[in-house]
Amino acid sequence: MSKFWLFTTVLLSSSLTYAEENGQFDTDIPSPWNSEVEFGFQSHTGNSDSRSLNTRLSTEYIEGRHRTDGEWKYYQLYKDGKEDKRQSSYSAQTDYKLSAKTYLYGSFKGIDSRYSAYFKDYTVSGGLGYQFFNTEELTLELEVGPGYRYQEPNLDEIGSKDIVFPNTVQEGIFRSNVNTKWQILDSLHLSGSLTIVSGASNTSLDTELAATNNITEDIALKLSHSRQYHDKVPQGLNKADSIFSINLLFAF
Repeated sequence: MSKFWLFTTVLLSSSLTYAEENGQFDTDIPSPWNSEVEFGFQSHTGNSDSRSLNTRLSTEYIEGRHRTDGEWKYYQLYKDGKEDKRQSSYSAQTDYKLSAKTYLYGSFKGIDSRYSAYFKDYTVSGGLGYQFFNTEELTLELEVGPGYRYQEPNLDEIGSKDIVFPNTVQEGIFRSNVNTKWQILDSLHLSGSLTIVSGASNTSLDTELAATNNITEDIALKLSHSRQYHDKVPQGLNKADSIFSINLLFAF
């Protein structure tokens, strides 16, 4: 009997060793953190014509029913050897899953600028989100909810090409946002977003389309095009401005 138990113990030990060596008991858990850093070049068309450098930092944390993400962008423009614009924009959002497809969200977006038409431009919103698709290949989600907008114009810097009216805005708004991601190939994915913010002073429509192609596991080339539309602008200005960017993206 003792030989039987000895034989059984050796057999089980060998099976466990084989399974461990072949990854059958791989206990590695994916990190809840996902971060990206971008550096790139921008070309402005529409109401402005300039060239500039930009950088972006984003991070996302997902655990259980909670998802939180944040983004910071820094933009600096030089004309004729002098600094002409310096702007920081940042956003943060937190979500809580109510069911497999619905979630509650709260979001904040802010812009602080030294030289442009607005010193401060802040928007907060909260509401309900719905995920039509949420897989590794395709994500499509819609968010709607009320919010509040605060805009403080820079009366000393408003130029003839700035989409801004010389009054402080403090108003309730309605916000709607659509996000989508599509993993076409292992090394290529497309993403897009559309955000509508509507208030008594103005209605804006922001769109962004991006294609990201992996160069290595952690480095990618990203092409993006963003467009901002306002339904009310000062006389003589276009209602839309666009930006095309070519960036190197570092993921970690």
